Amino acid sequence: MSKALIIGGGIAGTVTAMALHKAGIDAEVFEAYPTGADDVGAFLVVFANGLEALRVIDAHDPVAAHSFPAQRIAVFGPDGTQVAERPIAGSGTGPGPRTLRRATLYQVLHAEAARRGIPVHHGKRLVGAQTVASAGGKRVVAAFADGSRAEGDLLIGADGLHSVTRTLIDPDAPRPRHTGQHTVCGYTRATGAEPAAETYTMIRGDRAVFGCTRAPDDEIWWFANIPGTESDRTALQAVGAGEWRDRVAARFPGDATPAAALVRATGDRVIASSAYDIATTPTWYDDTKVVLGDAAHAAAPNAAQGASMAIEDGIVLARCLRDHTDPRSAFTAYEELRRERVEKVVAASAGLAARTGPQNPGRPATGPAGGGADGSDWLTDYRIEW
Repeated sequence: MSKALIIGGGIAGTVTAMALHKAGIDAEVFEAYPTGADDVGAFLVVFANGLEALRVIDAHDPVAAHSFPAQRIAVFGPDGTQVAERPIAGSGTGPGPRTLRRATLYQVLHAEAARRGIPVHHGKRLVGAQTVASAGGKRVVAAFADGSRAEGDLLIGADGLHSVTRTLIDPDAPRPRHTGQHTVCGYTRATGAEPAAETYTMIRGDRAVFGCTRAPDDEIWWFANIPGTESDRTALQAVGAGEWRDRVAARFPGDATPAAALVRATGDRVIASSAYDIATTPTWYDDTKVVLGDAAHAAAPNAAQGASMAIEDGIVLARCLRDHTDPRSAFTAYEELRRERVEKVVAASAGLAARTGPQNPGRPATGPAGGGADGSDWLTDYRIEW
């Protein structure tokens, strides 16, 4: 095979393009946003497993250079007492987790793809794809909303939670499921209660769970998962930063923790999103099309493994396409290598969401997952052979 069409220029799509480039397969990326999606989202964590996967394609250094580390999680109860502290898996034995803004990760990956000569086309929203016969076998023709078309040997759907590719492969594919939560993130400065360096401070409040970490410039990055009804991006943006601050702070009314103070000290840099997952996607591929990342296995944000799983997907798929002569055989091998692992993450994250949801707000829960005391060492034991 000689050419792949990648739908989606986010984390999954850009990493997949670079992995295919390393495997000797040409790829072009088609991104729906007119100028890139680098302004979308707040911040995220790339765990040790994601960093090791990036190392396979020599893309770990740029990510490390634009992020900061976290070595441990400290957990506090609503009375302000520390109840646990543990290292995050990977810390001390390999590359520890790195925190960075989602926009920064997009920019870093796109810059690295451009350096390698990988074309990225913006304003290309997929509306259809057709498999056609050719002299060398089957080809796929993608159609975009602007009337343009592109042809390749295969099409890779890295188009996220609301994937068009997923429904082209299987019109009956499950829709994303709202978890009953909003994830709210913000940035503030020191208030006298800033978290320790290289630490994720997790606060198990009586009515919600709050997490925060401190960047090297002493800015505090925080997040909270709070109950909320499903809302689209426009509706969430219409709420306004002040209202989101009030909603989050109201979840910690009598707690003897710094959560409410940190939230109220935040200015207008507050971002909210609805939390979704997809428990399972029965069909990942057909003869010429395949999905990966959130398009195949979206997890609730509680385990914070979405970016790392997408990175792993792209590299495993590229290796399978390198090692198999036809796309369908490669897709079969890719699914065999990935399905059990990613569905474990989806289930684990759903479990965390349920334990911190409106029915069980104070139940114990970890913060950013990655192995260790929460029993998920299998996340970092995984190695991708190239």
